[in-house]
Amino acid sequence: MATVPARVDVAARENQVLRELVTIYHHLTGLALQSADLQTVAALLADRIASLVGVVSPTLDVLAAAGPGRTPAEAAAGLQQLVASRRLGPVLGSLAQTRRALRLPGPDDGPSLVAAPVLVGDDILAYLLTLDRPRAEAGEDVSLLVTEHGATICGVVMSRERVVAAAAGRVRDGLVEGLLLGQARDPEELQGWARHLAYDGSHAHRVISIALDEEGTDAGQARRVCDSLAHFVARRAPDAIVSVRENEMVVVAREREALADVRRPGPHPTKSAPRHRDFVGTPGPVPLAAACLAHVERLFPRAALTIGVGGTCRDASEIAGAYAQARRTVGTLRRLGRRGQVAAFEDLGIHRLLLQVPDLEELRSFAREVLGALNDHEARHRSGLARTLAVYLRENGSLQRAARELHVHPNTVTYRLNRVEAITGLDLDRYQDRLMAQVALEILEALEER
Repeated sequence: MATVPARVDVAARENQVLRELVTIYHHLTGLALQSADLQTVAALLADRIASLVGVVSPTLDVLAAAGPGRTPAEAAAGLQQLVASRRLGPVLGSLAQTRRALRLPGPDDGPSLVAAPVLVGDDILAYLLTLDRPRAEAGEDVSLLVTEHGATICGVVMSRERVVAAAAGRVRDGLVEGLLLGQARDPEELQGWARHLAYDGSHAHRVISIALDEEGTDAGQARRVCDSLAHFVARRAPDAIVSVRENEMVVVAREREALADVRRPGPHPTKSAPRHRDFVGTPGPVPLAAACLAHVERLFPRAALTIGVGGTCRDASEIAGAYAQARRTVGTLRRLGRRGQVAAFEDLGIHRLLLQVPDLEELRSFAREVLGALNDHEARHRSGLARTLAVYLRENGSLQRAARELHVHPNTVTYRLNRVEAITGLDLDRYQDRLMAQVALEILEALEER
């Protein structure tokens, strides 16, 4: 008859544990109906099971943590140490297959660790971890059930956060789109959009258009490139406004933030360095743009970017014009066959006017009429006449400065210019002829025919 009280005691303990389980379920479900966050869920679980609880990302970053008698920071540090000591990476990776809670026995009969995936749809956004001793007297693994249910509630919280973030992102993208395209009905509405985006017109800004070439890039890769760039820019220029559009990312950055890149040690990437003197970048966002180019070349070597930087803007009403300039710069670089490079609008110089001519062959024809004979002579003799002409014009007709640049005597410069006149029929004493020669040189340089 001695076994009857023992059975009663076991049943009583089982009922107590089950009542506690129902209570935890009730409290957790209540959080799902409220505007609770992950930290609130972790704190409730830690209080009810009197143990360390945390939520970690798939990359093992601690998103929330709580424990009896610990501050959130202390709990996060303890959880991070636990994750590192038990080498949970491969174990959590296996949960991506089973998608069920798993108990990991502790060393030397210590507390076990229960891990459950936090699912939102088919995606695993995080893992809920609880440190606990098995409760075998309950007749079933209560800690597994609690952790699984807690992970379900975390999934509800993260799903809600994702929806809110997506909605906020859509609103923000709409405001950025309005600024970039100048869609406000009146100046007051435009200024309101700028304030919502934390745009500070007391600072000079630049608009950077980072265009992803469509050829050889699928939609998935385009999204990965843009996401990676967005995080990169957020670290480099925390106050920048970033908008991801179709095959393009737009950055509105303060000039002082971009200037910080100039002072960073390390060489600029050779591939992104401008190849022509006219495209040498000005201080400001050009170094930031070049850093973006290098970042993508390093992580996504098969992706091709072309980056244009618009002029300076302060007032919100100037953003649309700066964006249009950035887009025109991208178009100019592409038309010149310089994909994979970066340039500022003001550094395009006369090219931004010349390239408004619809037919590039018209430009080539003009350049050949002016300097074709000289180019033919240079191809045969390599006499340096074309370079002498270019330096002379760049030095504003100064024989002395041209001679110093070319490392020759001024009389040699005069002789070579006389030869240029004889070959081309130009009269370099006439302003019109000098202008035609200079424009022709710009065209040949832009189109890489010289």
